[in-house]
Amino acid sequence: MATRFRVPVAMAAGLAVAFGPVAIIAQADPPAAVVADPSLHLQGVQNARDIGGYRTTDGRIVRTGLVYRTGQLNNATPEDLAALTGRRVRSVHDLRTVYERALGPDRVPAGATAHWADVIGQAPPEVIATTLTGGDGLYRAFITAPGANEAFASVLRDLIGADGAVLFHCTAGKDRTGWTAAVLLTLLGVDRATVTEDYLLSNRFRNASENDPLNGVQGSWLDAAFDQVDRTYGSFDAYVRDGLGLTGADIAALRDRLLG
Repeated sequence: MATRFRVPVAMAAGLAVAFGPVAIIAQADPPAAVVADPSLHLQGVQNARDIGGYRTTDGRIVRTGLVYRTGQLNNATPEDLAALTGRRVRSVHDLRTVYERALGPDRVPAGATAHWADVIGQAPPEVIATTLTGGDGLYRAFITAPGANEAFASVLRDLIGADGAVLFHCTAGKDRTGWTAAVLLTLLGVDRATVTEDYLLSNRFRNASENDPLNGVQGSWLDAAFDQVDRTYGSFDAYVRDGLGLTGADIAALRDRLLG
């Protein structure tokens, strides 16, 4: 398993979303794959963290300071926005539906360009209804819903040539954002067990139990997405190539920029 330094994760304060506060639930120690504090320490933005620091199966390290994952930015404080500007965030990718964006418009840090790519807006209504609650059906739709591949691919392509850091988010920063991070880390060569541990950190950063579908995440959901990748495309590599449309040159450039 890939390793980071095992230390407690500092909890981001003010983890409120537009739909109500997150319940506080005691959590176990973070997994061994947690870096020395990946938190961005933002006050009004939940689940905000750097996804760098992991070791790949070939011994390289995912660079820090280049890719951030968060919840929605509608409650970002002036101090939060200044902190993101200080971290050289130059692209913000919003993966929410038009309805979610209307409920909580983003506050974008100075110097950053906003991008919008709706992951599930073209999915069946019953899938869209699970946007905030997760579940196997939602995660399978990340692979099968019209427009989903284009949305995820837009983030990955931007990472290749970005002049600065890229931030991507959905509403809670746990489902659409979680799959984006899982795809990226897998593409970079991080092993599956560590990818899952990183995904499950949303429970800690959101003070949630995995048995709380509104606020937490479950490993089985991520497994469902990977299973759908195999069912639809035959393999993860084929999903990246035929689903997301990334070429060998794209992948090489992505790895070159994000791996040290």
